[in-house]
Amino acid sequence: MYSDAQASGVLIVDLDALARNYAALRRAAAPADCGAVVKANAYGLGLSPVARRLLHEGCRNFFVATLAEGLELRELAPRARIFVLEGVVAGAEPELAGATLVPVLNSLEQVERWSEAGGPAALHLDTGMTRLGLSAADVATLARDAKRLRNIEIECVMTHLACADEPEHSRNADQLAAFDRLRSVWPQAKTSIGNSAGAFLSEAHRGDLVRAGIALYGGNPFIAEPSPVEEVVALKARILQVRTLEEPATIGYGATYAAEPPARIAVVGIGYADGYPRSLGNSGIASVGGVRVPVVGRVSMDLACLDVSAVPAGRVREGMFVDLIGGGIGLDEVAAAAGTISYEILTRFGARLKREYRGEVGEV
Repeated sequence: MYSDAQASGVLIVDLDALARNYAALRRAAAPADCGAVVKANAYGLGLSPVARRLLHEGCRNFFVATLAEGLELRELAPRARIFVLEGVVAGAEPELAGATLVPVLNSLEQVERWSEAGGPAALHLDTGMTRLGLSAADVATLARDAKRLRNIEIECVMTHLACADEPEHSRNADQLAAFDRLRSVWPQAKTSIGNSAGAFLSEAHRGDLVRAGIALYGGNPFIAEPSPVEEVVALKARILQVRTLEEPATIGYGATYAAEPPARIAVVGIGYADGYPRSLGNSGIASVGGVRVPVVGRVSMDLACLDVSAVPAGRVREGMFVDLIGGGIGLDEVAAAAGTISYEILTRFGARLKREYRGEVGEV
């Protein structure tokens, strides 16, 4: 952890906003339960503070990607139900069982491995995402030979919608219909369908357990609709130098931006090594003293440049922090300018950033 003097960049996580987002998702999902996806270090924001606060808010169902993530979370949440989305990797059975983790079974091979170990599991039915999941042929095999599921307690059957962020997309109805057909093999099993977007759509998009992810962390779960959640993350960077140009000059690697005097350029101590995308060069926006200013020149490993000519000179000085996310610069706006999505922005924040958590973490 860096001290204030050491940190050139600061990532601020508002845990109270996280809690309010979780409450909003729970209300939207009701009567379904609402779990939390905390894979990838809670989307880059820190598993321990995020999970502890969600536990404090009453969350008892969590989803992680890997066994290692599940074991880390089990230390923080000894009584929570933890689903491992990658399922049962060969040789992982003892650790999954020993930590009472719930694997999400994605193939007949995983079903066989877990049948030998025994314990609770979820069945992932592929309805059109064509990534992990049991195919229609796999489901038919299990229907013909129920002994394959011996020693397995089915916690739920689940699927994943490819286009839930576009509520009117025809693919959603197709996948829901496919899921209804496949899950009829296990008519009494609970279901898990919706992600963050699904929580705000119809009951058919949710199932019995919603898997809330990006919306918890302040990302808009929809492509073309207003965000139903609050922002959680702010990113600030320190100005290392302010330069007033006395003659025409180009900025940064590749000379991709030309500035004319008397332009003023603020150099901030953040770059792609910190997770601030290189693609924001000549396309990103920052806020300096409440004034929106452009990112100019290429973003380099440790530095980015802002054209602060529009900011009164007395409001820009070496050592002050500028807003790169927050302060009127939205997470999804930054992602769009970078040509990516909010998920990637969050999960790429680097270790050099000082983390600050606002609000109560909560007791486990």
